[in-house]
Amino acid sequence: MKITLNGEPVETASVSLAELLVTLDHKPGSVATAVNGEFVAIADRDETKLNENDSVDVIAPMAGG
Repeated sequence: MKITLNGEPVETASVSLAELLVTLDHKPGSVATAVNGEFVAIADRDETKLNENDSVDVIAPMAGG
């Protein structure tokens, strides 16, 4: 299916947000996530199903000062 990931169109076979993060090699606690502009908590990622044309944001914290 086609989704937008961090502003870029991508194809994915992932059906849940948790599955998408695994395919992207992100550890569950290492990123913040949102689907269609709504924050998704770590505990809700398995139940958060992805749909065609969803917009997914995956944000990793940045070190520095």
